[in-house]
Formats: sequence, structure tokens, C-alpha cells
Amino acid sequence: MKSAKIIYIAIVLITFSACKKHIKTLPKAQVIKLKMKKKEVVYQVFTRLFGNTNTNNKPWGTLKENGVGKFNDFTDKALSEIKDLGVTHIWYTGVPHHNVITDYSQYGISNDDPDIVKGRAGSPYAVKDYYNVNPDLAESVENRLQEFEALITRTHKAGLKLIIDIVPNHVARNYQSLTNPVGITDFGADDDTSLQYHVNNNFYYNPGEAFKLPNWENGYQPLGGKSHPMADGLFEENPAKWTGNGSRASQPNMNDWYETVKVNYGVDPDGKKDFDELPEGYDNEDYKKHYKFWQDKTVPSSWVKFKDIALYWTDKGVDGFRFDMAEMVPVEFWSYMNSHIKTKNPDAFLLAEVYQPHLYRDYIKKGKMDYLYDKVQLYDTLKHVMQGYGSTNAIPPILDELSDIEHHMLHFLENHDEQRIASPDFAGSADKGKPAMVVSATSTTAPTMIYFGQEFGEAAQEDLGFGDPTRTSIFDYGSVPSVVRWVNDKKFDGGQLTKDEKNLRDFYKRLLNFTIASEALMGNYQDIHHYNQQHTEWYNDKVLSFVRWSANEQLIIISNFNAENTYGFDLQLPEDLTLKLKLKEGVYMVEDQLYNTYQSKLKIENGKGTVRIDIKPLESFILKIN
Repeated sequence: MKSAKIIYIAIVLITFSACKKHIKTLPKAQVIKLKMKKKEVVYQVFTRLFGNTNTNNKPWGTLKENGVGKFNDFTDKALSEIKDLGVTHIWYTGVPHHNVITDYSQYGISNDDPDIVKGRAGSPYAVKDYYNVNPDLAESVENRLQEFEALITRTHKAGLKLIIDIVPNHVARNYQSLTNPVGITDFGADDDTSLQYHVNNNFYYNPGEAFKLPNWENGYQPLGGKSHPMADGLFEENPAKWTGNGSRASQPNMNDWYETVKVNYGVDPDGKKDFDELPEGYDNEDYKKHYKFWQDKTVPSSWVKFKDIALYWTDKGVDGFRFDMAEMVPVEFWSYMNSHIKTKNPDAFLLAEVYQPHLYRDYIKKGKMDYLYDKVQLYDTLKHVMQGYGSTNAIPPILDELSDIEHHMLHFLENHDEQRIASPDFAGSADKGKPAMVVSATSTTAPTMIYFGQEFGEAAQEDLGFGDPTRTSIFDYGSVPSVVRWVNDKKFDGGQLTKDEKNLRDFYKRLLNFTIASEALMGNYQDIHHYNQQHTEWYNDKVLSFVRWSANEQLIIISNFNAENTYGFDLQLPEDLTLKLKLKEGVYMVEDQLYNTYQSKLKIENGKGTVRIDIKPLESFILKIN
């Protein structure tokens, strides 16, 4: 949730050792487990923006002025086209009912105060009601939940699985559910607000102090200074609650997550845990053992509330969840939560934000997460290379360091928190993302994720209000220009795309469909970049190469990150690798699997392999050994 004004700065120092070989062969048990699976591809779509074809894009514009997309915009045709891109899962971002400025009071929904709402359309990470969906997204507000249930059905009919957000660390300051199931009470409804902390209080309090809005700085005003009856500089909250990012001040800073309140998981203000911790060795136990462990334990009220929320949506057919800022919640809670989800649906797709590498293994093994963002290592490094000042030498050590958890580290180049590749503050060109996308999608067995519009080279140039250009705003009403052209008056056929946008989408379609069909990409990996840096003339640190293989498929993958230079060299395969590939002396044809226009010959002589490579700027080859 970096876009909610917190910045995590991770400085990763990676030393490229000339004497270390970066080789990763999956353990036999993992190979067997993954053998019958294929790569997964997640398509993150900001639900509110996807189908909106209103191109007004007025700063701080209202829903009426700028329009809004609906659940019903995800037609059978739209979903079929998304699946045909090479997608297995769709992440509908912004589904749970969060704060919005649009007036829905005629439907019994209380109005939200602009003083504690970011943007006019609101942050999807300030959830107001977990048992219903964003009223903006419905054609019929009264039937909004039924419309989302119909979308679940259409998504499954298209052969896709779907993911929604759950944000356990915090909720909206004015959380109020209108549709709680029988026996479910709101967060904080049963709290003793005279206490700063109690294990079963859902929030932390500052007794005797009232909440105060932040002091606005740098000219900021809610709604951009436009008049609104509730934008009066006041919000009643007494006693004040701690803010979502952990600020304990009754008057948070404007860069705090002031629109949200921190959820209490049974950790007192001094850090003491008032719940059972997992026994030693439980990081090696499966979810069934974790589920059993919690059955006779008393857990804090907030744990039960979020478990019930997850199972509520699981029962409705949601196939998985993306957990916002998971590292801000105790890992024991995730053991409890995720083991309950997996008991209900063993195939649930559980993806989490964890940005501190030293926590990765705990949240995967103890917390039973399926996948974490590979942000501060692979993404950040690829970004530097794409921007022209990073070296590909830094990439193999990352893959080596994460080799024991590589399947769990989901790869991406864009998401709602990050700048668009084509934006001037990132790479300035969508084409510069192509070699990085090949590396991201093919270097491990982990899932790949793309963000809607990435496949068209969306540059996110619009200033819609609270959100900043270079990132597609998640806070404002508006539309996404390249997506509007692809939607093409709801035909979903790309009829208005430019030639360059069509070509880029074709690249993504070829790459993603190859990855979900390839057996080798669920098999073994060996770096050959380091070897070629030492032994191959003209090979350099703007190129990256590695080999992926299984019993029935062998791939040599090479990408040129240089936007100006063509490189020609004799790429070499070391003897230990040719032995693993069981390549005998002789000549083998290799053919590119992306465009099928490049062929070369792999010559095995004295145990070593050599293949001639002539690779253009920003070009990649996935060479299959025949």
C-alpha cells in the first residue's frame, strides 16, 4: 500500500562473485509436486476503471463527470479475450465496499466524509463494509452483491479463477457494515474504548483524546478544494484510534494512512503477544497441521472476524485473496487465517505484500502464504536495468538467493502501486519492458502478474486528482486511455488501438501463452550469464541468459536490455550443463518460440555447447533445443 503514502525503502546490496556458480536444480520432491502444474498468470484489473469509456478525465471529477466502470462491463467477450491473452487468474481490485464520495444515502448507505477519504472515488484499501461490494460498480445499487456474484459465475465460465483484496491490517475510520451475516458484529462494536489496549478490542485507542484531522501541507485540500457539505475540516472520533500505518498520534500526519485505523491482533503497545505462538518446527508442517493446532486455542476477536470474512467470500466462489501489507500483521494470524481458507479450499490462491526479505520464509512457511511479491529484489533490480543504469550481473544472485522459495515469489513489472513502464519517470517506453518481461515470466516456476493496460504500453499521464501521474490513479474517477481504445465501445476487440499497441499486446499474448503451456518453465534452472561473462567475447552486462529444462523440453533464454545495440556472439553452455541436459556430441537446431523467426545451431563439442546469437536491441529469444 505504498500509494497510501508510506514508503518502504529497501537497499539490497548484491555482490556478484566471480567464483560462484548460480545453479538451481529443484529438489526432487518439489519437481514431483510441480510436474503436473503449469505456470500461472495473474491479470490485475482495477475494476472501477476497466470498462469506463468516458474520456473526460477531469481532475477531481465526480462519477457523473468522469464516469465509472461496472461489474457488468466484464462480459463473456471481455473475459474470453483476457483469458486468451494467456491469463489463468484475474484479480479484481477494489471490490469490497470502501469509502466513496458519491452519495448513496437513498440506499441506506451513510455518506463518507471527504476529510477522511483520499480522492473522490476513494482508496480501495479503506474498506468500509467487508460483507458487501463497492456500490459504484453496480448498475443496480440494491443488487450490487448479486451483480458481483454473477461476475464470479461469468469468470468461472470463461475458465478463469478470481482473486479479491482483503486488507487485514486496517479498515476505514468509519467502518460500518449494512449486511453482516447473523451473529457477526462490526469491527470495534464490542470494544472497551476506555482502554488503550485489550486483547479483544479490535482497535487501539487514546482515551481522553479526540481525533484531529492532519494539517494539510503543500497546498493540498480534500476534493482539491471543491465545495462539499461535509468537507468542513472536522471528523468526529472520540476517543481517537491509532492510524492504519501504526501512528499512535491522535492527530496523524497527512502522509500517514489517516483515512484508516489500525486493527489490533492481540499485540500490546509494548509488542507483547497475547496469543499462542507456533511450536518450533511448524514452519515445516502443512496447512492441515496448522489448522489442527488452532482448534483448541483462544484467539483475539479480530482474528475470528477476518477469518469469517475470508470464508464468506470463499463460500461465494472467490478463488483466492491478495492480502495488503501482510507483514504488518503477526505471522501467527496468517497461520490461523490461511489454514482455515485452505481447509475450505485447498486450491485457494493466497498472495501477500511482504517487502522485507528476512521475513519471506516465515510468511511462506509459518504463515502458509502461497505467494509473495518479489518486489525489493527482482522487480527493483529489473527496473534499474530497464532504466539503463543497472547491470544484469545483479539478477542471477537474486535468483540464487531465493532458490529455496523461488516458486513462492510472484513476479511483476507493474501493479497499482508502481509506476507504469512507459511513464517518463520509469523507462519512458513500453518496449524497454519487453526483455524484462521475458526474464520475469520465464526465470522461475513462480506465477507472473501483469497490470491491465501494461499489455498496451499505458503511460498513465492523467492527473485525476489525488493520484499522481505515472501511476494509474486508484483514488479517482476516470478512464485509462489505452484500455478505452481496446474496449472499443464495449466490443473488447482492440479496434481503436494503435499499431504499436497492437504489436505490444501480441508480444504479451505470445509470451504469456507460451509460459502457461511450457513444461520446462516448471522444471529446472541454471544460470549461464556468469559463465559467458568470463568466456564469451562481446557478451556483456546488458544481456542476460539462462537455461530452463524438464524431461521433455529444453530452453535457452536470452534477453538484450540495450535499447540501441545489436549484439553478436557465440553463447556457450558449460560441460556440467550439457551433461544435465543429456546432450551428446553433435549439432542441434534451436528455434525461437516467441515469433518462430530466429533459428540457430547448437554445437556440442568436447562436452561444451556453443550457439550463435545475433540479438537486436530489446529483443529476446526463447530457444527450444530440437
